[in-house]
Amino acid sequence: MTQQGSVTRIAVIPGDGIGVEVTREAVETLRTAAGRGGPGLAFEEFPYGADHFLRTGETLPQEGFDRLRTFDAILLGALGDPRVPDNRHAADILLGLRFRLDLYVNHRPVRLLDERLCPLKGRTTKDVDFVIFRENTEGLYAGVGGFFKKGTPDEMATQEDINTRKGVERIIRHAFAWARANGRRRVLMSDKSNALTYGHDLWQRVFKEVAAEYTDIEPSHMYVDALAMQLVKDPSPFQVIVACNMFGDILSDLGAQIQGGLGLAASANLHPGRIGLFEPVHGSAPKYAGQGVANPIGAILSAAMLMETVGRAEEARRIEAAVAAVVRDGKTTRDLGGNLSTSEVGAEIRRRIQAE
Repeated sequence: MTQQGSVTRIAVIPGDGIGVEVTREAVETLRTAAGRGGPGLAFEEFPYGADHFLRTGETLPQEGFDRLRTFDAILLGALGDPRVPDNRHAADILLGLRFRLDLYVNHRPVRLLDERLCPLKGRTTKDVDFVIFRENTEGLYAGVGGFFKKGTPDEMATQEDINTRKGVERIIRHAFAWARANGRRRVLMSDKSNALTYGHDLWQRVFKEVAAEYTDIEPSHMYVDALAMQLVKDPSPFQVIVACNMFGDILSDLGAQIQGGLGLAASANLHPGRIGLFEPVHGSAPKYAGQGVANPIGAILSAAMLMETVGRAEEARRIEAAVAAVVRDGKTTRDLGGNLSTSEVGAEIRRRIQAE
């Protein structure tokens, strides 16, 4: 990380569609939280997104990447636009940053803020409070594969699942270390080793080896299909889940729905000790852009994760407390049962931070 004095430098990529609106609320919320007496924040906005790509043909140029990596953190809005049918700008920017910055940890907290938002009957806020760590740079997302005889009746497509000892060990070790540091006592690894023999045999062996170093943490394993069933039956036993790129992606969206929907879901893409990338996990929803109906809470909670990661825990706590209060009081957008606009929700969160 690079800091100038006590100032935290944050690069902002608003993205496409509703990403622009929710990112604006997240930035203003960060300003408010920092304005309570903490060190300053310095923001710089970057134009990368569909508009920039359509105007210039650039997705994420080397010059832009070199500048982005000098910041303490990157706040990213949603990417995706129907004017770019293959959304290659989104893949180049998001996956490009993840892979080129080696952000191997995808950190997805799943926490229910109000029991009325949970689709599972009879569940309370104590029942839904776990974290998913998804390996973020390997697996089926590594882009290894191709076509043979494409467009013919004999076409063949391959997509290889890449798992390295280094990649598997570091995400599993991160899950155990985070559990210990945050008072969690159970870590579950999920795979499909009964069908995916080789890569997931590696996950099994490494998990057992790392678990042996953490005797204070209870390790366990479930096949991913069984885990998906158990999460919707009873999520309360789960504390920390670690999984490969593909299964972590699927499980974390399931977790988001259990906590009340994608509009609440925050995420961090991390390489501990280096710059991190923080983003809400919902899409860009272009058809809703400019209508003021997008839920900004996922973006604002992602901003809180940013503050926690750069060592500003008090500001992160203020943001999270204000978000929890507005959710409990129903001061939300329509997707959560409220009647406020995007900017009104952001303003309400900031008001509560200032009143604390």
